[in-house]
Amino acid sequence: MRYDRFRAQGFRVGSGVVDGACKNLVGGRLQCSGMHWTADGANAILELRSCILSGRYEQFRELRAEGCGSLAA
Repeated sequence: MRYDRFRAQGFRVGSGVVDGACKNLVGGRLQCSGMHWTADGANAILELRSCILSGRYEQFRELRAEGCGSLAA
């Protein structure tokens, strides 16, 4: 990557922002004491949390009501 060019344009080149978002999204719900998740259950709750935190819950809810599954599809 051309880090100097990207920094000059104001882009972030580190992983700290992504790491922090993952910690908030995942750790805030899945890593609480005593919790055990199946892969399907964890994926479902992470999709729901990401929609809520990104302000797309209504879109998610509408798609689920229509039987379209998820926003990822």
